[in-house]
Amino acid sequence: MKLFTQIAAETTQLSRNRGIKISVAFIKPMQKGSDKKQIRPPQHQKRPGLEKNMKPQPVFDDLEISGNSKLRNKIAFITGGDSGIGKAVAILFAKEGASIAISYLSETRDAKETKRIIEKDYNGTCYLIRGDISKEKNCINAVKEVVRQYGRIDILVNNAALHYENKSLAKITTRELIKTFETNIFSYFWITRAALPHMRKNSCIINSSSVTAYRGSGSLMDYAATKGAIVAFTRSLSSNLAKKGIRVNGVAPGPIWTPLIPSSFKAKKAAQHGSDVPMQRAGEPVEIAPSYLFLASSDASYMTGQFLHPNGGEIING
Repeated sequence: MKLFTQIAAETTQLSRNRGIKISVAFIKPMQKGSDKKQIRPPQHQKRPGLEKNMKPQPVFDDLEISGNSKLRNKIAFITGGDSGIGKAVAILFAKEGASIAISYLSETRDAKETKRIIEKDYNGTCYLIRGDISKEKNCINAVKEVVRQYGRIDILVNNAALHYENKSLAKITTRELIKTFETNIFSYFWITRAALPHMRKNSCIINSSSVTAYRGSGSLMDYAATKGAIVAFTRSLSSNLAKKGIRVNGVAPGPIWTPLIPSSFKAKKAAQHGSDVPMQRAGEPVEIAPSYLFLASSDASYMTGQFLHPNGGEIING
């Protein structure tokens, strides 16, 4: 800020010397850092959290969008598709003509509701797979289930994740560290490796990273590390699979209102979640899903190794 003040003073003096009137205005950088404030009721849930207990309920569907058959006859497998971003992606993909398979940890009620919406409201197909994908055997079995049901995989969305908030590195337990890496990045390797033999030319993979991969997070260090690994994995895999005609891209959302938030943070922090980004609110899952649709469709046919950044206005590099 001191530098900006100096530049402003020098510019003003130059304008006076030349008889020119110049207005100098400061523009606040588009970065996280606004004062946090309560924007929803304080709330906390046990892990992994349920949408039905959230206040307000996340917005996962835009009823005014009917779909344009962009994913007609496609088979999409989405991890963590029971709620949050995964749910919104599953519903939007179904509206665009895809047959859906979703994996989830234990949130059967949320998963069944997502299935109901897809099948009853949009005449789609949704296959549910329950299991902890932090375990390699469950990742392999999930892929087998999808292939047994649909015969192949055209779109793979690696999306499931968890995080534990810790105020210092010393407080991150080895158990939490391993669980975070197993869920957030190891599962991406295991599921993708199992799925690739069942994917063909023009298939695509979309990986969910986070804004924390680019700017870090002082209280989510292990989580941010996994999200950074996802960026590197995505870029590396895209190069590896380009000759096979399989595109690999990713989405790096900012703060989004999903069950992960009240089940990970204390009630006060959950109430403030997203208030400190430039748009001063958390995003809704329905606002993130179109990024995945773009990357899954032929609209993104010349894109691979790239990330989209629906994050409420934060400017990041990389």
